[in-house]
Amino acid sequence: MKPCIAAIDSLEILDSRGNPTVRVNVHLDNGMVGTSSVPSGASTGENEAVELRDGDPKRYGGQGVLKAVANVNQRLAPLLKGRDVRAQADIDLAMIALDGTDNKAELGANAILGVSQAVARAAAMASDLPLYAYLGGAGAVHLPKPMMNVLNGGKHADSGMDFQEFMIFPVGAPNFTEALRYGAETFHALHKILAKKGYSTSVGDEGGFAPQLKSNDEACDLIVEAITAAGYRPGEDIAIALDPAASSFYEDGVYRLSRSGQGDKTAADMVALFQAWVDKYPIISIEDGHAENDWAGFKAMTATLGDRIQIVGDDLLVTNSRYIAKGITEKACNAALIKLNQIGTVSETMDAIHLCRTAGWGYVISHRSGETEDSFMADFAVAMGGGQIKTGSACRSERMAKYNRLLEIERELGRAARFGR
Repeated sequence: MKPCIAAIDSLEILDSRGNPTVRVNVHLDNGMVGTSSVPSGASTGENEAVELRDGDPKRYGGQGVLKAVANVNQRLAPLLKGRDVRAQADIDLAMIALDGTDNKAELGANAILGVSQAVARAAAMASDLPLYAYLGGAGAVHLPKPMMNVLNGGKHADSGMDFQEFMIFPVGAPNFTEALRYGAETFHALHKILAKKGYSTSVGDEGGFAPQLKSNDEACDLIVEAITAAGYRPGEDIAIALDPAASSFYEDGVYRLSRSGQGDKTAADMVALFQAWVDKYPIISIEDGHAENDWAGFKAMTATLGDRIQIVGDDLLVTNSRYIAKGITEKACNAALIKLNQIGTVSETMDAIHLCRTAGWGYVISHRSGETEDSFMADFAVAMGGGQIKTGSACRSERMAKYNRLLEIERELGRAARFGR
């Protein structure tokens, strides 16, 4: 007997920044319930699917999501009642059709994604499979290498850095459990170094430290020092990954590095800066090194550095197959950041990943700065087998929930587990 959707309900909860978000429960006729919560980004691309907010200044400063909750309860629930919960693609297409917009502005991507993820989780339960195995099949055995955010700047913290994320990437670890240990030990070593130098050790939205550094370069210097202090080899055991989030400091055709005092730079100047950094530091991945509409800048950077490092498009591509196809054709990147809530359904996210695989691109499953304790993306990363995940630093429970879930998955897979790609 097929497991069918008996009811769907939603409620407004709070994310890791204390802002409202959507939680959805999908009830099956066999009594099982699949639940999922939706994250929210601070640094968002202009072409992302729309996160529906109430705009009522009397509630949460206009950030409430009661409209999205009502759309789940009053419009999506009746649409999907009685459907086979395992028909993920058909369910996602039905919600997209009911919304009727290109960017999910009618119902809200937060409403649609909440249902899409909860449907997947309920279907996995009904199939008596862990979520990663249900979504990925028998080949879902690859644990991802974590890009751990250890220094925050830009929109994620009130710090002295223009660039948004400085990450450690434990490329030399033999398995996920050891990779997490490498990262955590380096994170704590960095804490000691910052404290000794008199810097603040408070953390930003994603758990990385947010000190008032003298320059962007100093951030890389400190990370290399921390890697060494933790007993690891920079570039061999642990490399560096960057997310400048360049759209956040791009204005009137120039990149304004005002926080660090490095002045205005052209797209070509940014390529030269990153090239110098790759020569100097063990950097192997740079995400959004140019602004979301600076396709020429991305192409120049990929032409210059694409054979040496991973060039990741986030705001440029927004997990959208249309933009990823353009990026492939124009050789603007060689990898894509994958965020479920940028596109708004599980099926569309899987389509975007398939396109990356076909092109031989890398892809990085990513969290958002406003997260919940939902570990859906951890299972999703294993299901998709891309080998890389971004889910924050080695602190804050909403980040650790994903890491701890990956530890569970690795133990569950046992000898079948593989690490990275």
